[in-house]
Amino acid sequence: MAQRKAHEVDSWLSKPDPSMVCVLIYGPDRGLVSERGMAFAKSTGLPLDDAFAVIRYDGASLDDDPGKLVDEAHMVPMFGGRRLLWVRNAGTGKGTAEAVKQLLDRPPRDAIILIEAGDLKKAAPLRSAVEGGAVGMALPCFADEDRTVDQVLEQELAKAGKTIAQDARRALRPRLGGDRLATRGEIEKLLIYVGDAPAITLADVEASTGDSSSLSVDDALDAALAGNLGKMDRDLERAFHAGTHAQVLLGGAMRQFHALQLMRRQVDLAGVSVNAAVAGARPPVFFARRKAVEDALGRWRAESITRILSRINEALLATRKRPDLSHAIIRQAFLAIAGESKRAGRR
Repeated sequence: MAQRKAHEVDSWLSKPDPSMVCVLIYGPDRGLVSERGMAFAKSTGLPLDDAFAVIRYDGASLDDDPGKLVDEAHMVPMFGGRRLLWVRNAGTGKGTAEAVKQLLDRPPRDAIILIEAGDLKKAAPLRSAVEGGAVGMALPCFADEDRTVDQVLEQELAKAGKTIAQDARRALRPRLGGDRLATRGEIEKLLIYVGDAPAITLADVEASTGDSSSLSVDDALDAALAGNLGKMDRDLERAFHAGTHAQVLLGGAMRQFHALQLMRRQVDLAGVSVNAAVAGARPPVFFARRKAVEDALGRWRAESITRILSRINEALLATRKRPDLSHAIIRQAFLAIAGESKRAGRR
């Protein structure tokens, strides 16, 4: 059975087995899935900006026509050499799983398949197909433990050549974790705020990640969850005008949806009521938001939450590549939340 435990994944990625034809990276931490997917893609040595060397697919569209993955994998490259077939946002549909099973039964000579997926149960068709293949590798990504979050913080501080005071570390620590990309975004925002200063103080942490930013995120997100586009737009404009960093808005939305995903799991798998799931959330839901979160949890299903987490993740990456377009990218992401909320309300 080709798989690694969560604590073994980074070690495997540092020196991937070249005999593996298909690598599945999956789990509830979409930021970590994306980060590790990029790490594996880079390890292939292929030019990731070359459309002939790297062919990208969206999992949802691939499920409707999985045969094109098989055909592409067995196609003889026009210019020779290997190619990377990179599938993102793969889900629980059987189409992609069947295509992967065919490819693992008859591995292509010149193609490597990389698949990024959300949380997959042990019996999920895609996970079963990869774990059951002789040349497939499944790598799980779960929410960072405290020790891992501390390691990420230390890495980022070392790269920036900065230190952090103990009281500042204690204040920052509760704002990190849950999603790797959001964690890095929160740290990056703090580093941008302190600029050339060699040491990070408690005042820096409070100013950079204080409650006013959180309230801006909550207000805009609650409006999007309610499908109130006018209020959502006004709240976003206030946040933009106040200079709220893109990573704050999108990172905050990521954390909120990650929390919603955990509560949804309590409802679906443990049979907990919506009210009880919200009341028992950790960290606790602020009392003023409890009704909005209960309403959202009552309407949203697991697959919709997964789609939006993927959408926010894409927006986070896009704002890093094009910071000049960050306001438009954020607005589109929040519009997607509002649209999904309206569809959920009609079900």
